[in-house]
Amino acid sequence: MQTETLLLIIGAAILSLGVAVFQYFYRVKYKSKRNQVYAFLRFLTIFGLLLLLINPKYEQVSYYTEKPSLAVAVDNSSSIAHLGYDGVSQDVISRFRESVKLNDAFDIQYYQFGDDFKSLDSLSFTNKQTNISNALRGLEDIYTTDVAPVVLVTDGNQTYGEAYQYLGQNYSQQVYPVILGDTIIYDDLKLGQINVNRYAYINNKFPVEIFASYNGKATVQSVLTIRSGGKTLHKQSVNFSPDNASQIFNIEVPATQVGVRQYSVSLVPVASEKNKSNNYKNFAIEVIDQKTNVLLISNIVHPDVGMLKKSIESNRLRTVTFTKPSDAISKINEYELIILYQPDASFNDVYKQLETLAKNSITITGEYTGWNAINKFQKTITQEITGQTEEVQARLNPNFSAFVIEDIGFEDFPPLVAAFGETRFNTNADIALSQSIGLVETSQPLIATTEDSGRREVYILGEGLWKWRAQSFVDKRDFKSFDNFIDNLVQYAASNKKKSRLNLDYESFYYGNKAVMLYAQYFDKNYNFDARAKVSIKVINQESKKLTEIPLLLKKNTYQVDMNNLEPGSYKFTVSVADQGIARSGSFTIVPFDIEQQFLNANVKQLQLLASHTDGGLYNPVSLDKLITSLVADNRYKPIQKSTKNSVPFIDWKLLLAILALLLALEWFMRKYNGLT
Repeated sequence: MQTETLLLIIGAAILSLGVAVFQYFYRVKYKSKRNQVYAFLRFLTIFGLLLLLINPKYEQVSYYTEKPSLAVAVDNSSSIAHLGYDGVSQDVISRFRESVKLNDAFDIQYYQFGDDFKSLDSLSFTNKQTNISNALRGLEDIYTTDVAPVVLVTDGNQTYGEAYQYLGQNYSQQVYPVILGDTIIYDDLKLGQINVNRYAYINNKFPVEIFASYNGKATVQSVLTIRSGGKTLHKQSVNFSPDNASQIFNIEVPATQVGVRQYSVSLVPVASEKNKSNNYKNFAIEVIDQKTNVLLISNIVHPDVGMLKKSIESNRLRTVTFTKPSDAISKINEYELIILYQPDASFNDVYKQLETLAKNSITITGEYTGWNAINKFQKTITQEITGQTEEVQARLNPNFSAFVIEDIGFEDFPPLVAAFGETRFNTNADIALSQSIGLVETSQPLIATTEDSGRREVYILGEGLWKWRAQSFVDKRDFKSFDNFIDNLVQYAASNKKKSRLNLDYESFYYGNKAVMLYAQYFDKNYNFDARAKVSIKVINQESKKLTEIPLLLKKNTYQVDMNNLEPGSYKFTVSVADQGIARSGSFTIVPFDIEQQFLNANVKQLQLLASHTDGGLYNPVSLDKLITSLVADNRYKPIQKSTKNSVPFIDWKLLLAILALLLALEWFMRKYNGLT
């Protein structure tokens, strides 16, 4: 108890005593022995009230023992079941749960990983991909400041992500891999990665890059074949040996039919081969007969310009050509789409040519835009002239109806530099992104589209888009989501299709190990996004004629459906809105491919490196008891005694109130009984 509190209690006692003596002994007419009792009761009452106000406290220290954490992460990918170790994996987890000495020594938490990382609920061994590095990073985030060794129950075969064996060099926890899978090396021919463009042009040849490898001790011969539609398009003999175990084949294949075409690549197995599923692989390509040529006109050198070329040309259907305004006049009619980057007074003839040819365009403005001239050259948009700029961020408009825009995190992107002042559209404009300054959302447009007499224009009223693309990569480890956003802008601006109340976004083909997703947006008659609609999709397998109907779920400003349960094959679909008579149809193909079935053995080498780099150890299910004993006996994982200090009231105020009430009642009763007032 603090000294100040003790002095207050002593003072309260003295004051209470003084008041009691004054009331019952100082200038009292009638004194008797009962006055001592009355004074004592009054002293206790006043002292109790003062104690209630002082509320004295003392420090209470309690001690407890904290066990170290143990994270058990289990591989839930389909390769475990393919190797026949799903039952072994379940048994390993049961052994950990049932080990009394392990549970006494550790606070054990169980996790599962495959194409994602989460707490262990139940194991299905159906995940189509494996990302071990993502699981390790997730565990590192959870146990940042704790002692938490990791038991990794896996075959070590990773299909995507960082090289986890080197991730362990800077990993803060010890990792103990438990190997699931055969460690004996068999003769095995394997098709690795196949690199191919997503699109090809009719009557052209497209390149296919094939990686193949061999595990074995003898020299073997095989045949590499590429087939499509029952026809053999390429065939060659190949030789492998321990000294020539990996080969790359570059082959050109003719594109003879428009549409999505499936191809199969095969390596004839050798006689002693055990796993033959990794000798076959499928890929697909969309054969097209047209390409969008984009002309980008700019007077300045800016990071946005190079970024736009990279982003637009990530779609093989697009090509971007740079030019200056003075050289653009004779070229404009050769291109389907014109991009005007920060136009100024030198763009006068360009605007006249665009008006004459009724060309679609994308205009990007910023710090170097000559708004005085632009306001005169065209009639679509008018910008207030202030000569100043400001930094603005983006907010997605849920009522944007021109096409489907997925929210890729616009609100968290770095700000763009835009002209300061009011922006007015002189025609109907559909705002995709509006401007916000700090936490204040404005009605000013940042990205908007217009359509007048069949001519489409897109306006991006801010520079610095290259920062958005960089931030998108930081957030998602690839440029795909941002490039898809830019591609949608280009697709809209280059097309002359009429506006639709139901817009769809989907791929022409999907690989079997990737998510099969379709996105839709539905708008009412005023082209406001309708979140109350019932949207569904009917999918028909063109071979089996099996019909599947699935409702689309609303997520923010988009309806979406996950069709991962569909078997590989070709499908036709119809997306419809209930009670509205509105529907859109299309088709897609799911290419059969299960990368998890490409593995025959556990990846012991990489797991050994991971254990070595983290100062852990490598084990198998047979030596599980040895692992448990090692963990329990390791001095790095000892329980820690900790203490907590709490400030606790010295007196229970409820009890004190009850005593005060009793004292006052007793004093009143005694006074009344003895005839005192």
